[in-house]
Order: sequence, then C-alpha cells, then structure tokens
Amino acid sequence: MSLLLSMAAFALASSITPGPVNIVALTAGAQFGLRAAMRHVSGATLGFTLLLLLIGLGLSELLNRWPWLTQSIRLAGVLFLLYMAYRLARDDGRLSTDKPTLPPTMLYGAMMQWLNPKAWLASVAGMGLFAAAGDALSVCRFAVIYFVICYVSLACWAYAGTFLQQYLNNPGRMRLFNRAMAALLAACAAYLVLP
Repeated sequence: MSLLLSMAAFALASSITPGPVNIVALTAGAQFGLRAAMRHVSGATLGFTLLLLLIGLGLSELLNRWPWLTQSIRLAGVLFLLYMAYRLARDDGRLSTDKPTLPPTMLYGAMMQWLNPKAWLASVAGMGLFAAAGDALSVCRFAVIYFVICYVSLACWAYAGTFLQQYLNNPGRMRLFNRAMAALLAACAAYLVLP
C-alpha cells in the first residue's frame, strides 16, 4: 500500500505544480469557461498518460541511446512555450463572441504534453522510481494512478480559471491576466534553457 501512496504523492507533486499545461488550463477556464477548458484537460491527461506508458515500456532506452533526440524535444518544447507566450501577450483582452480565438482542443492538450519538457522529466523520473524494471503491471498501475491525479489536478487549474472569469470581465484586466500568464510561460521556457 505504501508504494501506491508514494506513486500517488509523486503524481500529485508533478501534476499540481505550475507548468505550461496548467497555465493553459487556467487561461482556458478564464477565457472560455470550464466546459471548453475540460477538452484541453482531457487531451493533456490522455497525452501525458500515453507518454508515461511509452516511457515505461521502453522509450526511455531510445532517449538514452540518442541524447540529441532529448535535446530536440526540449528545443521544440521551448519554442512552443515561447509561441504560446507570444500569442497570449498579444491578445487584446476582449471576450467578444465575434472573436476568432478558439479554446484549446483535446489534440492541442495532448500535443502540449508531448512538447512539454516537464512532462518528459516527470515520465522518466517517475518510471525510473516506480517501474525501472519495465514490468508491465507496475507501468500500468503507475499510469492509472497518474491518469486520475493528473486529470483532477488539471481540472482544478481549469476550475480556478473559471472562478477568475468574474474578475476578468473587462478587456483591461483580461489583458493584464493574459500578459501575466505569458510571462509565466516565458519563464518556464527560460528555466528549461538556463543551466
């Protein structure tokens, strides 16, 4: 039982702490409401769980053999974070219905996880701690626990964003919020490239 609690604690610490996917869930909740944000949450959770399973079943061995692949993933993730930060920073803060901006989709959420260096690090570290032997039962057990905790954690961020909607109902405050979220995404990207 203590192994399962350890797995759950690791999953919670990795999932609930701020990161790019959490920031997008918060922003989607604030801009588009909980229902729309939950598509992002579902996609991000499914994308992360698939990544976690593949790492547990042997992808980590491939990354160890080809370190350039890890660096390429990190660079793509940093560029993606900077692109998202740029888009948020340029947003005018208006929430009108004629605005062409769409909420993040399930595919966007899943893709974010695959480009998110935090997700790769959590997958490799978690599998190294709890399923290093590659035992399929241990890998699947950890993935199921992580799936539930990741989903609930991201949903909390989306709900928090929905709660903020009432305070962000004018363009000036929304613009300020978006720029703060953009700065956080840029800080995540900087953290990944600085030693």
